[in-house]
Amino acid sequence: MTDHQHIEEIGQVLDGTQTGRDTFVSASWRRCVELYGMDPLRNDPAHIVTEAELRDHRKQAEWMIAAARTGLQNLFRQVAGQNYVLILTDAQGVCVDYFGDDLFADELRGAGLYLGSNWAEELAGTSGVGACIVTQEPVTVHQDDHFGNAHTTLSCTAAPIFDSLGKLTAVLDISLLRSPTTKSSQNLAMSLVTTAARRVEMANLMAESRKDWVLRFSTSPEFLDVDPEVAVRLDGSGRVIGYTRGARRLFPEGVPILGQQIDAALNLSVDDLPSLMRDRPTEDRVVELRDGGALFGHAIAPQAPRTLRTASRLNGALAGLAGSDPIMARLLNHAEKLAQTTVPLLICGDTGTGKSKLARTIHMVGQANGFILLDCAGMAPKDLHLACNDITVPTTLLLRGIDALSSETASALTVLLDQKPNLRPLSTTCLTPGQLTLPRPLFHRLAGSTLTVPRLGQRQDLGWMIDRLLRRRAPDTVRLSPSARADLMGRSWSGNLRELEQVLDVAVALCEGPVIDQSDLPPPVEAHQPVQETLEQVLDACDWNMAQASRRLGVNRSTVLRRIRKAGLHPPD
Repeated sequence: MTDHQHIEEIGQVLDGTQTGRDTFVSASWRRCVELYGMDPLRNDPAHIVTEAELRDHRKQAEWMIAAARTGLQNLFRQVAGQNYVLILTDAQGVCVDYFGDDLFADELRGAGLYLGSNWAEELAGTSGVGACIVTQEPVTVHQDDHFGNAHTTLSCTAAPIFDSLGKLTAVLDISLLRSPTTKSSQNLAMSLVTTAARRVEMANLMAESRKDWVLRFSTSPEFLDVDPEVAVRLDGSGRVIGYTRGARRLFPEGVPILGQQIDAALNLSVDDLPSLMRDRPTEDRVVELRDGGALFGHAIAPQAPRTLRTASRLNGALAGLAGSDPIMARLLNHAEKLAQTTVPLLICGDTGTGKSKLARTIHMVGQANGFILLDCAGMAPKDLHLACNDITVPTTLLLRGIDALSSETASALTVLLDQKPNLRPLSTTCLTPGQLTLPRPLFHRLAGSTLTVPRLGQRQDLGWMIDRLLRRRAPDTVRLSPSARADLMGRSWSGNLRELEQVLDVAVALCEGPVIDQSDLPPPVEAHQPVQETLEQVLDACDWNMAQASRRLGVNRSTVLRRIRKAGLHPPD
């Protein structure tokens, strides 16, 4: 469609003529002219908020960014290579998180598909995000559905994200700079973005509901426990105190959901909830609706309060790095506090323990806007200057493998950190601080505080980590057999998380059906424990945790106890 034809059609819509556009598009066009006084011929640039405003928007949306980030990463992996960009905006339309191909970064910035862009309808005209905020429904705004000429090459599909009280809190948008002409070409994008938005709402509800009952529903028993469609949060009397947006359809139209007793929508009382817990087969957990329909239900009981502050009570992004492990809980508590400062951090740990992941998460929950990643092995001084020359905003500089830095580059880095106060260095190494041979002036500019990531074999959340990594690889389809789980729990994991990820990748690829059996697992890598590591040293390293010690030594728990008695060892007071 030419610009002239586009203007002519907008005029027809203003005159009340039906042109075949979606109703919400026509309504938006009318608002653009009649309320906002916009001219579709104006080729306005994208509206970008200031750096200070972006920091404020990101700070206010911090919990939502953390809840959505894993879903965005999974979604972006599904569309990688197809030139899609994902943006997450707050309820005001400001982009607070973004995933896109760096090769098209300049073009994406110019189109407003980048951090800090404001897609509110009164500023940007008809767009996917703006229309989604107004309608509070999933929409596709395709090419010349956009009001202004500046955006008529784009195709934007957006879905709303609501908090557990039913309030619009974010919009998830998947866009193309250029797309096929037909609007139906974006049907797959619509399916992907609405599914991702639903999962973000579910994750947020679950994170809030540890002290309350949660009742989740699915139309299919196969997906009830792994990917439910809707959920409600209940207090001890069975009143609804939170819900995902899809749960509206369970209740009579127009009736407020919050405060309703669950038996207003279901033939079910709070006393019936234990019968819907996971110890019963999913196909037996049928819940009848008041309107005569039925769903499969899964009730999750309130969790007992914990005396130890664990990672699950941290910022959402940091909580995703560990389960109920006291060593990681202490580490992540420190990381959460230090993330809000500009203190340079040295992150130590064996290869594959997740040092870079921890560094990226600290950046994400911190105050810096920019992010630069440099591998120290083979890095020359010119590489430093090329990467950091134009720094004007608070920026995280992640230096991987700082122990591999050459002396020449070490000198250049010392000077650079003095010249660029906006740089906050995060460095990783497989060595201990005492083993590093960095020049003292540089060491003290990098190691304001040290975080040491434990080996996987030392952690008590191995089962949680196995389940989490498996869900990322096969969220809906694959589970472990008891023998396969026992095999994985008994391994020493000398390669740490990296080895575990590779083992699961192989197992998912090799299994024939929905169950990974022991025969689908690749053989374990032999752990090379130091010859001089005594039983007492192993026990001390594991804080006298018998389960960890038995895994580390490759024997069962009773054997460890027998050796302790024989050696006459006792735990420290």
